Amino acid sequence: MDIEHLPTDHPKVKFGKTGLLLISLGTPEAPTYWSVRKYLAEFLSDPRVIETPRALWLPVLYGPILTFRPLRSAKAYAKIWDNEKDESPLRTYARSQAEKLQTSFGDTLEVAWAFRYGDPSIMNALEELKAKGCERIIPFALYPQYSATTTASSYDKVFECLGKMRWQPGVHTINRYNDHPKYIKALARSAHESLNTIDWQPEKILMSYHSIPQSYYDKGDPYPCYCKKTSRQFEEATNFDAGTVVTSFQSRVGPAEWVSPYTDKTVSELAASGVKRLAVMAPAFSVDCLETLEELNMELREQFLSEGGTHFHYIPCLNDTEIGIEVLEHVIRDEVSGWLTK
Repeated sequence: MDIEHLPTDHPKVKFGKTGLLLISLGTPEAPTYWSVRKYLAEFLSDPRVIETPRALWLPVLYGPILTFRPLRSAKAYAKIWDNEKDESPLRTYARSQAEKLQTSFGDTLEVAWAFRYGDPSIMNALEELKAKGCERIIPFALYPQYSATTTASSYDKVFECLGKMRWQPGVHTINRYNDHPKYIKALARSAHESLNTIDWQPEKILMSYHSIPQSYYDKGDPYPCYCKKTSRQFEEATNFDAGTVVTSFQSRVGPAEWVSPYTDKTVSELAASGVKRLAVMAPAFSVDCLETLEELNMELREQFLSEGGTHFHYIPCLNDTEIGIEVLEHVIRDEVSGWLTK
């Protein structure tokens, strides 16, 4: 459609652009009981996250879980909250990633960002891109390793929102980038640069990934395989001695079996075996958040040092660093290069 050939009485419209929608998990608006409760209610109501039948799960969720867990989680969020900006680090990084990618792509793409749970919402971001004239949308769930609980859930929400809109763009989702050469090289470079800031060398480097229930894996979720491939390729890309890199899975909840080995138990075993110097990184997260800054860099650090370790170092996520943005840019260009010429 050429704007020069539109009838004079045609409504004013914008069209012809391609939009990039960056999707992160989300964060509460504040480190308070009610804000965290609202966030957890949306998150834990997602059938992709909790597959238990709704009739059984919702009474438990809106009973003991949403009564007690928000207080504990709010205290954890308070530990990492940026009081100056009055927001969580995840929100800061998500906004920055979008701004820097907009600079990288210039007029080629219109970039928006959203959270799967919370604000800014996916619906609002889609409406923003529509208003800018985007006829093609690239939803990009920023999880390196695909899982139905994260990536698929994000795209479920995208299509749910589109289903409520009369306007329908062309859509091209990005599935994963766990083994993208640029991503592996960035992890290796980031690890070396971070370790160069300390005056000791780790005996082990623990790559801790967020876990999923074992039953999800048994039913076909490939996530653990992608995690292990990332670890394997990271080890091949570095010059660490064989056996230095260890893979584990964190953040399990409840009595059910989750994909293992578990991070906390792995750290106990390492300390018991005589390991004194440990470095930890979290390749399943594109940016640092509660699970990395509080669970790993605070709780896990305290655990390791209390069990006999003497040195602990957390290697940050790629976040909005230059190499982190380069990874996302290369993944996008490789995945949707045909659209970027329009």
